[in-house]
Amino acid sequence: MKLVVMGSGGVGGYFGARLAASGSDVTFVARGAHLEAMRRNGLRLDSELGAMHLDPVQVVADACEIAAADAVLFAVKQGQQRIKAARVLVVGAGGLGSPALMYLAAAGVGRLGVIDDDLVSLDNLQRQIVHDTPHVGAAKVTSAKETIARLNPHVDVVAYAERLTAKNALDIISDYDVVADGSDNFATRYLVSDACYLAKRTLVFAAIGPFDGYITTLKPYLEAAAGKPFPSYRCIFPTAPPPGTVANCAEVGVLGAVAGVLGALQATEVLKEIVGVGEGLAGRLLLFDARVARFTEIKVAWDESNPLSGTTPTIHDLSLHEAAAGDPACAA
Repeated sequence: MKLVVMGSGGVGGYFGARLAASGSDVTFVARGAHLEAMRRNGLRLDSELGAMHLDPVQVVADACEIAAADAVLFAVKQGQQRIKAARVLVVGAGGLGSPALMYLAAAGVGRLGVIDDDLVSLDNLQRQIVHDTPHVGAAKVTSAKETIARLNPHVDVVAYAERLTAKNALDIISDYDVVADGSDNFATRYLVSDACYLAKRTLVFAAIGPFDGYITTLKPYLEAAAGKPFPSYRCIFPTAPPPGTVANCAEVGVLGAVAGVLGALQATEVLKEIVGVGEGLAGRLLLFDARVARFTEIKVAWDESNPLSGTTPTIHDLSLHEAAAGDPACAA
């Protein structure tokens, strides 16, 4: 497409240069001092105004297209600034936490907290990809921190080589904007959920089985469009299954790539919450079945009888979690 831009300064120079950079055949009609400046930038010039013929409709259309593209670039820049300023806590540096941590670090999250009291084990490396063989026996949070430093040294990683408990949960979680839970036991899941509600922090929760998994976003401290609160973890799972009824990963195994899918989805939902783009998973439970390569969505709603965020709540602090330990489930 051949275009002629009248004038090389101000709006004409700006849009003309953008059009030329995008590959359009642009001739600038310029006079005086602008001529030399445009020549230095390798742009084709014509100083004879009377010899030019313009298609104003085409020029305006392309100018509008460039303006729209600039608006998108501005939004992206603003989003990246929000990501840089964000603080995200990842609970568990295992199968789910590994890909979530790496994608969040690669995206440029300013501060990443990771809490895990476990050590790197050789038989878990097929799904816990933030770790490697030389780190076997090391603390998972130390291994994760070193991997993230190699991936993006600008990320501030805060490593908590401890278990999340009723005593430290609120203090730790309150220091972050969003929490991603990849824990492997129900006691920790209820603790994280309750603490996030009390601290008014958004929680992106996921869990996996041998060939499947599910994910949702929990922010029950906010109201949904219908005027009722978003559901909490206790609305979806009112009680934990009896101890020993859910097999852990060591017993049944897990396809490592399934953890990658759900962990990547966690990172995606966290970034969406930070930037404020798209439709989040609050009020929706997304299920993934790798055996048939199918995603299924289930609508979930607030349960007014739930003890955390219901009409007559009985949970006002984390004291009920003080004696909880929890058996591992196949989740990380």
